[in-house]
Amino acid sequence: MDSVAVILEAPEQLSLRPLTLNPMTASDVAVEIDWSGISSGTEKLLWTGRMPSFPGMGYPLVPGYESVGRIVDAGSDVRGRVGEWVFVPGASCYRDARGLFGGTARRVIIPSAKAMPIPEALGRDGILTALAATAYHAIAAGPAPELIVGYGILGRLLARIVVATGAPAPTVWETNPARRMDAGDMVLAPEDDQRRDYRVICDASGAGDILDVLMPRLARGGEIVLAGFYDRLSFAFPPAFMREARLRIAAEFTPDDVAATTALIVSGALKLDGLISHARPASEAAEAYPQAFTDPECLKMVLDWSAI
Repeated sequence: MDSVAVILEAPEQLSLRPLTLNPMTASDVAVEIDWSGISSGTEKLLWTGRMPSFPGMGYPLVPGYESVGRIVDAGSDVRGRVGEWVFVPGASCYRDARGLFGGTARRVIIPSAKAMPIPEALGRDGILTALAATAYHAIAAGPAPELIVGYGILGRLLARIVVATGAPAPTVWETNPARRMDAGDMVLAPEDDQRRDYRVICDASGAGDILDVLMPRLARGGEIVLAGFYDRLSFAFPPAFMREARLRIAAEFTPDDVAATTALIVSGALKLDGLISHARPASEAAEAYPQAFTDPECLKMVLDWSAI
C-alpha cells in the first residue's frame, strides 16, 4: 500500500511524494486523512534543523501529529472500527522515511489504540485535539494558572480550558499588538501589568529567556508551568531563590487528557472555533510550511488532503 506524504528531506527542504507503507497487522487500522495541522512549535524546530536529538529523529522524515480522518480499512482483530472518524496523533508506518511524527499524509497505518474517536462534527477543528489536550495536560496537574504568557493558539486554548473547567478567567500577556486587538481586557502587554504576586504562571511563549521575566512576578512559593517547547532555558538564581519558586514542565498529552478534553468539547464548555486562521491544499505544502512559521497573522495552518 502506498500513500502521498509531506516529507522533510532535510532542513528547509520539503517535498510531497508517494511513500510505501509497511504492511497492516491484525490490530492496525488504515486512516484516510482529510485534514492535518502544522505545528508552529515542534515542527518549526524540525523545519529549521534545530530539533534536539530524539529517538526517531533524522531525515527524510514525515512530520505531523495533528491529523483527522476516517478509518477505511482494518486488521482482522479490529474490523468493527471501519468507518469511524478519528484523531491521529502521528504514525510510524513508512518503509523509506522516518515517522517523526508521521501524521501528515493522505493515508496512514497505525495501531488501533492510537486512533482516537472524536466528534465528526468538529470537521477541520478536530486537528486541534492534540493542542487542546496538551493545554489540558499542562494545567490539570495543579491549580489553574492566574497568568498565561502568549496569546498564540496554545495560549488561547489554555485560557479557554481554564474557564471551561470553572476557574476564574486568567490574565494573558501578549507582546504582538495585532493579537491583542479585540481580545478584551484579559489580554495585556506585559508592561501594562503591574501585578507581582501570581501564584501560578503558565508560559506558552517558548521563549528561552522567559524565566527571567516571570520570576519577579511570582508570589512566594509560586509555580511556573512550562507548556511550550524550548531549545534551552536559563535564569538568574537570586530572584527564584527569594521567591522559593517552583518549576513544572508539562510533557506530552495522554489518552486521558484527550478523553477529558473531548468531554469538555461535547458538553459545550470548550469551543474550538475561530482558532484556525489559514487553510491550504496539501498540494501547496511547500508554501504552507514557511508561511505557518513566519507569517505573524497565521495563528494555525491546516492542510486539506481531499484533492490528493
